[in-house]
Amino acid sequence: MAIKRPKGTEDHLPAGSPKLTLDVSAQAHAWLVQTARGVLERAGAQRMDTPLFEEAELVKRGVGGSTDIVRKEMFTVYYFGDHGGYILRPEGTAGLVRAYLQNGLKQLPTPLKLWTHGPMFRAERQQRGRLRQFHQVDYEVLGSADALVDAEAIALMVQVVQALGLQGVRVKLGSIGDPEDREAYNEYLRGVFTPHLDALSEDSRDRLNRNPMRILDSKSEDDQALMARLGVRPMLDFLGQEARTHFEAVQRYLDTWDVAYDLDPSIVRGLDYYRRTAWELHHEGVGAKSALGGGGRYDGLAQELGSKEPVPGIGWAFGVERLLLALEAEGRALPAPEGPLLYVAALDEQNVGYAATVALGARRVGRAEFAYRALKPGTAFRDAERRGAHLVALIGSQEVEGDTLSIKNLVTGTQTSVHTRDLHTFLQGQLTQNPQEHA
Repeated sequence: MAIKRPKGTEDHLPAGSPKLTLDVSAQAHAWLVQTARGVLERAGAQRMDTPLFEEAELVKRGVGGSTDIVRKEMFTVYYFGDHGGYILRPEGTAGLVRAYLQNGLKQLPTPLKLWTHGPMFRAERQQRGRLRQFHQVDYEVLGSADALVDAEAIALMVQVVQALGLQGVRVKLGSIGDPEDREAYNEYLRGVFTPHLDALSEDSRDRLNRNPMRILDSKSEDDQALMARLGVRPMLDFLGQEARTHFEAVQRYLDTWDVAYDLDPSIVRGLDYYRRTAWELHHEGVGAKSALGGGGRYDGLAQELGSKEPVPGIGWAFGVERLLLALEAEGRALPAPEGPLLYVAALDEQNVGYAATVALGARRVGRAEFAYRALKPGTAFRDAERRGAHLVALIGSQEVEGDTLSIKNLVTGTQTSVHTRDLHTFLQGQLTQNPQEHA
């Protein structure tokens, strides 16, 4: 039996593959990440990468011991020796904050904006848009607690999806207040749910003592029905004055910038280090679980990871596969594959090596490919067109003797004789005329 890829993973395929969809297209993944990079780096974000695996303790502190991620979905990696194990990263924030602290990045100008992307790992049941190895784009800002930073982070997330051409997206915005607000809300939730302990799911009964706010994230339909029947008040009702002022400031900035959002009091972050602003990005085209990604402020995370001083932070992440599914649901086609600037073909076998030499030299200017065997002119043109080439150079004995190239422009149909020594100048001129191609 042939070996197949592990369940919950996908191969990212080249253009032209059969049954190619956006979420498994290597080109679509690269295009999405490059688009996000452009938006984020124009805003001053710098790229930073962290390992695919981290100490288990980092992930437990950084994600939270009461979360489903830590309790049910972590991939643990062991090695020989007495080490307790590493965790394949389930998200990007904890690793970025760890790297910030370990490498002394607090000495850089603040707020420090960082972005990264790459694979994440969760041992969850495979379904469309929910993979065991999935990919995220992650944006984090460290060193400022200003509401303006929160609003800019939300606006940048929206700008990324707009740059991708995605239309049917809504921001759901909420706040989880300050620690004292959360403590008051947790006490309220204990009072509400304790008389109905038998009606709660096993997970929610466990959460009631440790972190009642996690009950609001329950995936149990019975839990959700119980909450609706009890009329559980939202976290927004418990915001203190400082948290409420901060939340109102975030909304004013978003209103000024015409960033549309819906207030959603049901949005919570159940971990102790989260503060104030929380939001999610939704699109109905990806299915019942419509979240494409989300973000929040986590001013207590750095101290949870061992920092002696607080480091305010806020960030967001979205799933690349889920964004691509949303684009596909809106009828977005695969980005047109970029063909070579120049395709070179020899007309006889003795000149195949010469054609390869020409193509290798042309790569100093742009993408160039060559035929690995002699081709007839008609075959060469068809092969070049199939590859999406802009120019075709045919080389026969006459061209070799005259040290020239016969080049045809497949877009305009014009044909030009170019001396070999002038090829680079000629190709540079083609790029100048078509600056969006072959960049």
